[in-house]
Amino acid sequence: MSQDIHFEGLSLQPGVRVKVKGFIRAAAKLFRINLGKDNLNIGLHFNPRFDFFGDHNVIVCNSLKNGNWGPEQREYKFPFEDMRTVEVNFVFEEKQFRVTLPDGFEFTFPNRLELETIDFLSVHGDFYVRRVDFE
Repeated sequence: MSQDIHFEGLSLQPGVRVKVKGFIRAAAKLFRINLGKDNLNIGLHFNPRFDFFGDHNVIVCNSLKNGNWGPEQREYKFPFEDMRTVEVNFVFEEKQFRVTLPDGFEFTFPNRLELETIDFLSVHGDFYVRRVDFE
């Protein structure tokens, strides 16, 4: 069984770090962490795929504007394993999101929606949230 968590009304300013710590369930297929304005306007869709519709051990990132997906960005550094507790860090910057994976690898994803604040955070899938910190 997957877990769904939603935070709304956050009003997070540029420079904030969001730390999401959780446990990856056995036989995980995928999980998603979304940061944005609301469910139809997501500045960063972070989607590690273990085994999902032909994708294996890849992180797919995207944005959703008014319900329409943009072009995908794929990252092939994949430090996730079933049955492990991990922490992923997201730093919201004016022009981009900076993502730090559990092994310390870092990449960026552009702020395509030109968001001024992050009001929405959601987590779905084969990831049990243990803690969310805002710094």
